[in-house]
Amino acid sequence: MRKYFRGGIAALTGALIATSIVLTPAAGAAAKQDPDTQKLAGALATQKVTWEECAFPGVAPETVAKFKTVKGLACATIQVPRDWHNPADGNTIGIRVSKTETAYKGTSRQGIALVNPGGPGGSGLPWGAAMALRTPVLAGQYDFIGFDPRGVGLSSPLTCSYTVPNSTDINVLNKAKVDGCLENPLTQFITTEQTAYDMDFIRVVLGEKKMSYIGYSYGTWLGTWYAATFPSKAHRFLLDSAVDASQSTLENTWDLQPRTRDRQFQEALLPFMARSDAKYGQGTDPMEIRRNWEKAGGTREFIGQLFVAWFVIPAMYDTSQYHVAASAVASVIDAAAQGTESEKVEQIVAKMLTIPGLTDENKAFIAKAKTNALAAIAKKERVAVKTTTAAAEVETWDATFEAIRCQDGQWNQNLHYWNYWLADLTVNAPFIAPFMSTPLCAYWPTKNSMPKPDKKTFPRLLVAQSELDAATAYEGGLATAKALPNAKLISVDNEGSHGLFPYNTDCVDDPIVFYFQTGATPRKQFTGCQALPLPNEDKTFDVGGKLTNGKVKIKMITPAVKEANKIVKDLLSGSSTAAADESGMPANL
Repeated sequence: MRKYFRGGIAALTGALIATSIVLTPAAGAAAKQDPDTQKLAGALATQKVTWEECAFPGVAPETVAKFKTVKGLACATIQVPRDWHNPADGNTIGIRVSKTETAYKGTSRQGIALVNPGGPGGSGLPWGAAMALRTPVLAGQYDFIGFDPRGVGLSSPLTCSYTVPNSTDINVLNKAKVDGCLENPLTQFITTEQTAYDMDFIRVVLGEKKMSYIGYSYGTWLGTWYAATFPSKAHRFLLDSAVDASQSTLENTWDLQPRTRDRQFQEALLPFMARSDAKYGQGTDPMEIRRNWEKAGGTREFIGQLFVAWFVIPAMYDTSQYHVAASAVASVIDAAAQGTESEKVEQIVAKMLTIPGLTDENKAFIAKAKTNALAAIAKKERVAVKTTTAAAEVETWDATFEAIRCQDGQWNQNLHYWNYWLADLTVNAPFIAPFMSTPLCAYWPTKNSMPKPDKKTFPRLLVAQSELDAATAYEGGLATAKALPNAKLISVDNEGSHGLFPYNTDCVDDPIVFYFQTGATPRKQFTGCQALPLPNEDKTFDVGGKLTNGKVKIKMITPAVKEANKIVKDLLSGSSTAAADESGMPANL
């Protein structure tokens, strides 16, 4: 998400309201009654909740200090049924919740708004306080609520163990990992459906008739699931950087991800570098920069993989760090690093730090990325040692991410399909292809599926999506807005950041704020907005597709990406690289 915010949220004028906002009639009576979590929870509905001072593990002390300035901030653990379909079995799990009390008392108060930052598996506990600080206008009307979903953070965690088989066959290894996880009795209950029920029970415990919601990334999937299950309890919902909720599983969202990363690299980052030849020294032709990157080994070499994983990909989530990503690409191209892999990382980072214009925030970003890269090298070396030993080992891992995305709907389990998918990526997404492997979901059976939204009851909501989002493709957000009844889409042309609101332009923020204040949504289904300039630039440059009638028209494999792919094809030597999860880099970049 963007860390740099410019300006405040502009006041809405009467003309704006008259010309571009429409308040549509409320949804009709529910075709069927929402599940009653208060009744399902039984005695848990009357539990005594003890609110106390919050702790946010992993959050910087200075940020925690800011959070503690938020009025009414307090945390508690709420006990919920482990299985909402069989709550009478007596098994419970704890959900850690944070609350704020920033809303002014009286008729202007809109109630509570839960926040989820994505993942799946991201800690949402700090996000109540964070949203109160990020959007003080709405904090005057909403008490923002953060929570760690089941399996995450300070809520009941999910860890899985398995005996590592004496085999180098990736299919054998993956199946052993999945089978081991399915032996954990908690695993089957770590799903979006169960979390949606938890969210509604948080509403019950807090004494609210309805709840609002802001969800980013995977959080848009969670928000859609809640709104489809509890439509009469959904007040105002923002789906920011949406997954493809038009599908019955999360598979399509991850299918698109490698291609969206290739697309942003070629269509946005390399042109950004080409516009600053004096700074990066790589020339003024984005395609020539790509050619030199590939000649230097690109992501086919482990050093290139390291710098993409920890310096480039994170900047695709937050384009305020594009200067760091560009510096990394330029330094890898120019590197004549010698020695061990760790020594090469030190040398390349040292070169990056000589590039002018790095801010203190950039330098902090580089320091963290360097630490991650060195840790990845250490993990790779540990893996290499383990493969030389025959003794069976038991490995334990945090399984929440995989359990949720794999159990929310059945993924394709035909391994021939995934072999084809991987082969296709080497041709059509070669920048990211070396990181990819068959997903664990290909071995994970499930019978879960998201309920279909009822056109009569599904709430009005907003979707916000950037054109070159590398994590949740623009195409998925567009499909979501078209598929969900009463949904309206705000598109940001020439933007690549993942997570938009508050964006601090009138075009993006005003309709979102006004919607949360009044329930009114834009008159048209599609609203097109322009991106903010990238770092060190004073204007926004047109990249990628074209904004037409509020929608961005862009191809997944654009002409520039197609040309870049041909460069890679011509240079490929056929050498193989280590799989991402065995090289110490994140399986989900």
